[in-house]
Amino acid sequence: MVALPLIQRHKTHRVQVGSVTIGGDAPVVVQSMTNTDTTDIANSVQQVKELADAGSEIVRLTVNTEAAAQAIPEIKNQLLKEGYITPLVGCFHYNGHRLLTDIPDCAAALDKYRINPGNVGFGEKRSQQFEMMIEKAIQYNKAVRIGVNWGSLDQDLAARLMDDNAKRPTPLPADNILREALIQSALDNAKLAESIGLRADQIILSCKVSRPPDLVAVYSELAHRSHYTLHLGLTEAGIGNKGVVATTAALSLLLQQGIGDTIRASLTPRPGESRTTEVTVCCEILQSLGLRAFTPQVTACPGCGRTTSTYFQALADQIQTYLQHQMAIWRTQYVGVENLKVAVMGCIVNGPGESKHADIGISLPGTGESPVAPVFIDGQKATTLRGDHIAEEFMALLNTYVKNRYGKAA
Repeated sequence: MVALPLIQRHKTHRVQVGSVTIGGDAPVVVQSMTNTDTTDIANSVQQVKELADAGSEIVRLTVNTEAAAQAIPEIKNQLLKEGYITPLVGCFHYNGHRLLTDIPDCAAALDKYRINPGNVGFGEKRSQQFEMMIEKAIQYNKAVRIGVNWGSLDQDLAARLMDDNAKRPTPLPADNILREALIQSALDNAKLAESIGLRADQIILSCKVSRPPDLVAVYSELAHRSHYTLHLGLTEAGIGNKGVVATTAALSLLLQQGIGDTIRASLTPRPGESRTTEVTVCCEILQSLGLRAFTPQVTACPGCGRTTSTYFQALADQIQTYLQHQMAIWRTQYVGVENLKVAVMGCIVNGPGESKHADIGISLPGTGESPVAPVFIDGQKATTLRGDHIAEEFMALLNTYVKNRYGKAA
């Protein structure tokens, strides 16, 4: 049997963000961001809860006005009253130095500050305003993400590097210089924060771009040149399949190299689509790579001419949805249930084999096959289901299996 190599994580500092540890040998952390108006306290609280229930372990909120900053402590308090200890991150641009100074309750309530060096200030005020924000992080012992973005890069730095490149005998492509500018901006500002007094184990870096190849190139170099904790994510992944595929491609390549301590999928929701989609994508990426386990997984065949009925497709979807909903309850009752493997197969070709590989699986009859559905538990055929209530009977078997196997470990 061929042994798969273990993913060796890039060595980084451990950063504490509220109740969550990021970096070092801690599991890769999933985070997300609200898209509610932060001043709308009720909706913001509700969305944070939805994101946390979906698996987001850290949630970021926009803090762009005095009213938004004043809302943060109340949002935090309401979440705590309902039992949610999910760390909250304040996303600051342009006026963060003033908001953190003028509204100390906001500075104290947040668990991390997100600072974009390109949007801290301009000219002579830039260093002063950056220092003000770092000093508040030091005062309240908060973590800071220094987040550099392709779309809001420090123009003075970019122009200087471009000028230097133009003087080379053989100038490098402009994209190479912009990637270097991202890396230098992140590292220079991290060192500046340390010189002000922020500890290295309070700093998280991100260098976000919108193209997967650029993201891989930037983070590969950033990991080579530092041991700061790293946050991964495309800055604007896109909408629908494009956003999911781009995010998966970029993050998987880096995570497989051991690079990345916390991730986000910056997806554009379709109208009416839940914000939690971005959380689900991150959880699926980590679970598919074997780095984390969040919810039981359902193996299901894609269907073919042997499975012209949509019955097995409906059953697979029903069971996957059921498992995701049950996890809110099972997570507190059954230790290890997130590792459960279920198979819902559509015919005799691969059905019995895949069902045997799962903890519990069912092989539904394909076209022309006998209308029976053998169920396999822990690799052995346990029973055969027939008739019009196969779905309900299999769900009952599934519930019994979870209770018997994982209830003993609780």
